[in-house]
Amino acid sequence: MYGLVNQAIQGLVVENFGADTWEKIKSKAGVDEEAFLSNKIYDDSITYNLAGAAAQTLGISVGEVLHAFGKYWVLKVGNQKYGTLMRSGGDSLMEFLLNLPNFHSRVMLIYSDIRPPEFKIEQKDPRRVLVHYYSSREGLTDFMSGLISGLAELYQTEAQISCVESRANGHDHDVFEVVIS
Repeated sequence: MYGLVNQAIQGLVVENFGADTWEKIKSKAGVDEEAFLSNKIYDDSITYNLAGAAAQTLGISVGEVLHAFGKYWVLKVGNQKYGTLMRSGGDSLMEFLLNLPNFHSRVMLIYSDIRPPEFKIEQKDPRRVLVHYYSSREGLTDFMSGLISGLAELYQTEAQISCVESRANGHDHDVFEVVIS
């Protein structure tokens, strides 16, 4: 993953728990990088190790870490560093979700070596969609749920988000139902 991802994990931890906690997490994860370069590609294991170490250090599950990170990614990283790109996704949560299959094609213009997920959207009615999430990386269901939660917050929209099918249960991809209140 790009260093930007690990920078964001650092930002989440430092903002909420302090720099000392970040240093403990890095040590527990066996990460000796002083700083992550945003455009450098790092092995995925570093990111997974940081998430696991954060869970142990903070006394929460890896799923909770990934969910919090997904929200943080949208509300802090995406909104602050890629505001124009985020705004190009739509004027509402529903519009953004419907445009999601095209989102990473724009991201690939910035990060040419990215291995982005793919999305298929099924609009069931004006307030309900199914988001089909296909990723070459395993274990990111809670991260994706956090991303959708962050988008709902960004668009100031009440939404119920549930994972209705998951790779953990034998499916080839995750499916999230998003119902807008």
